[in-house]
Amino acid sequence: MADQRTDAESTTTDAVDRVLSREAERPAGYTLFSAGRAEALQDDNGYLDDRDGEQFDREDRAALRRVQGLSTELQDVTEVEYRQLRLENVVLIGVYSGSTLADAENSMRELAALAETAGAVVLDGLLQRRPHPDPSTYLGRGKAQELADVVASLGADTVIADTELAPSQRRALEDVVKVKVIDRTAVILDIFSQHAKSREGRAQVELAQLEYLLPRLRGWGESMSRQAGGQVGGAGAGMGSRGPGETKIELDRRRIHTRMARLRKQIKGFTPAREAKRANRERFAVPAVAIAGYTNAGKSSLLNRITRAGVLVENALFATLDATVRRSRTEDGREFTIADTVGFVRNLPHQLVEAFRSTLEEVALADVLVHVVDGSHPDPGSQIATVRDVIGEAGARDIPEIVVFNKSDLVDDDTRLVLRGLEPQAIFVSARTGEGVDELFARIGELLPTPPVELDVVVPFDRGDLVALAHHRGVVLSTDYDELGTRLHVRVDPGTADALRQGGTVVVS
Repeated sequence: MADQRTDAESTTTDAVDRVLSREAERPAGYTLFSAGRAEALQDDNGYLDDRDGEQFDREDRAALRRVQGLSTELQDVTEVEYRQLRLENVVLIGVYSGSTLADAENSMRELAALAETAGAVVLDGLLQRRPHPDPSTYLGRGKAQELADVVASLGADTVIADTELAPSQRRALEDVVKVKVIDRTAVILDIFSQHAKSREGRAQVELAQLEYLLPRLRGWGESMSRQAGGQVGGAGAGMGSRGPGETKIELDRRRIHTRMARLRKQIKGFTPAREAKRANRERFAVPAVAIAGYTNAGKSSLLNRITRAGVLVENALFATLDATVRRSRTEDGREFTIADTVGFVRNLPHQLVEAFRSTLEEVALADVLVHVVDGSHPDPGSQIATVRDVIGEAGARDIPEIVVFNKSDLVDDDTRLVLRGLEPQAIFVSARTGEGVDELFARIGELLPTPPVELDVVVPFDRGDLVALAHHRGVVLSTDYDELGTRLHVRVDPGTADALRQGGTVVVS
């Protein structure tokens, strides 16, 4: 009995030692990226209730988080008592040709930030310089095998490519590295699916996901066989019958097409409500201002600083998906709406541009565009170019634009000179400290459309409502008083001008 007990204890000890030794062999610290968060994310959130309002949405989003260093994967049955839960470990890959190494590294760091936002841990990143990506495995046979060795040594379970891979490239690369391979588009779609909140936002994301998935369906093994002739098709179906695999894929495709049609109809159904709200603003001649810019540039923080809207503010890419519209006033009392929109990113998937076209309407129909740029980013010029490309696709190139370099509290004087060279008329603003907000308000007031009707009218003293209406909807150039009432020299919209003519006496000069 003592010998049996000794053998059992020895077996248990060997199992524990084997598990612990395997855990000790897990590589750590292998990364091309700086320690901590990716470069596209800020180290310090600095969000305060007195500036950003009550951030209840942030609390809800943070209520359920995946935890780093935990896993449910079992490499040995004896690990069942020692298993861990962990985040997805990823290795990034990229190919660059005409661009410089600095541009390629910035793009890879942005991909690292996207992966972190999606809930992954970036272990390493590999960049290859070649004229064109390999049409088979994206990297080429030799580099693909080198990538497989890196993945095996680091214990990674996913590879992310810094481009949109063709379905054949993804399959060929998976066959070499033996782990899941996804591309930049899939990561962005995953972030959008996590952050979508409204019915329209969820429908838009699902439509984009299905459009991305449709050409990437694939079958596995004999159970998903292709077309077969004679009696091979099964159940004596006869010559030219289709195998079960092709039937299954076609059924999936049909279901996806049906679902996409329903989603397009559902998204189209949201249009009347949007148009009704917009028509209401147009009827009362309320000018519209749209905030656009690169993701994580601080658009929502700036909106909260201006209006205390309490819009979700988070140190993550694509934290805001649904457009938020709030009212505000210029210094001279004119009312206008200001809308926070979804952020842009380089190589934004065309599926998302199409699916979120209804959201981009807020940009296309605005009277003034506030283009927010992250002044602390290492490559603000590429951010400006990317955002302007998307603005052009939305049909908003002719809208007056105010370029705002946000996060100016993180920018030194030398960097300000460089940024001023990029955009001489730009305004430096800090949503954290409030720097430049008054100057931004003044610039918005200058660019907002002036009411078209100039009127000199005397309003009776008992019609104070008309005086209030003139101040509310128009620009009061001068005010005077005589025995007949209040004399107003105003610029107003046609509807307000008609109300003033009916209730007062127009002075003909």
